[in-house]
Amino acid sequence: MFIKHSKLILSVLIIVLSFLIMAPISLAAGTDDALGGLNTTATKGYGGNLPAIQDPSLAIGKVVGAALAFLGVVFFVLMIYGGYLWMFSMGNEQTVTKAKDVIIAAAIGLIIILMAYVITSYIGATFTAT
Repeated sequence: MFIKHSKLILSVLIIVLSFLIMAPISLAAGTDDALGGLNTTATKGYGGNLPAIQDPSLAIGKVVGAALAFLGVVFFVLMIYGGYLWMFSMGNEQTVTKAKDVIIAAAIGLIIILMAYVITSYIGATFTAT
């Protein structure tokens, strides 16, 4: 039964992530006419056109920032899940061990993600400095 639920959750997660990934790509592919009057609405609402992103590194930086924020939420949810398992284990050693494994894996994953961000940030700063 757990496998059915995990397959359902994984399927929904893949669909949501694919929409989140494909939406900016499809919007960025067109011209102003493809935006469906978005600049017209921006002109009426804000008094000017939407600002165009000049540098692709800024767009990539925003995507990486959004991905890191999403991974922070995933870490938070995994920590809550591990704590929930531990709290309601009722003395069952297998459940306590599973909860500890979930918490440790989430912490290790967060450390790996932060180290990857630090390395990427350092490399990016090195290349932009030259």
